[in-house]
Amino acid sequence: MDANNNGIDDSKELRARGNWNEIKGQAKQKWGNLTDNDLDYEEGKQDEWFGQLQHKTGETIDDIKSWFHRTF
Repeated sequence: MDANNNGIDDSKELRARGNWNEIKGQAKQKWGNLTDNDLDYEEGKQDEWFGQLQHKTGETIDDIKSWFHRTF
């Protein structure tokens, strides 16, 4: 079923959102100064988002990306 007509099966979308919530929690544990707002991702603004995470965490963008890839 695709209740919100976004082309993604609802059960897959709910699983992905649940995984993202779990990963956000892990990121907040790793970098204690991150907030939910810091981890809000907007489609098409990936570079800006990683730049903001770099600024908040003091990590390099490559290190942040690697952490997300390992965690996801």
